[in-house]
Amino acid sequence: MALENLISIEFSPEELTELDTHLQGIQQVLTGKTVNLTPEQRQQYGRIANQNKLIVDKAKNHMEQHPNWVPSFIDKAEFDKDYNARMQIEGRVQLLENLTQQLIDTKTLLDHDNYTNTLSFYRTMRYLAGENEAGAKTVYEDMKTLFKKAARTNTSNEVNSPSN
Repeated sequence: MALENLISIEFSPEELTELDTHLQGIQQVLTGKTVNLTPEQRQQYGRIANQNKLIVDKAKNHMEQHPNWVPSFIDKAEFDKDYNARMQIEGRVQLLENLTQQLIDTKTLLDHDNYTNTLSFYRTMRYLAGENEAGAKTVYEDMKTLFKKAARTNTSNEVNSPSN
């Protein structure tokens, strides 16, 4: 009986070229406009929650209605520029996060399918090595060393290797 295959996809060379071209295009547009924060900087600056976005929106609205109340130490033109760029980026970030999650989820199922089939092959090699099938012991011993190494490096989120 065949193992359950959770997902079956493939990309044509043309699709991969198109995907890479679009990703490179996105990367080119963003070059010089985006930053990479360190983990410490991400912690320091954080992200504003929805409630704080509402506060920023409300402050912008009041600044627009009462420009004479905006303190001189606030560069209103720069505030507006930052605000507009943030609004332009936000929807695109959500789209990219959604696409990234879809790719991660798809890869997770592909990894699961591959690993499940690998375990079945490994167990078959272990059986065949026990039955003295020609060449099976060499394959089994070769794979056995990888499973021992994987067992030492696995994290709690990874699939455990089979008993030897």
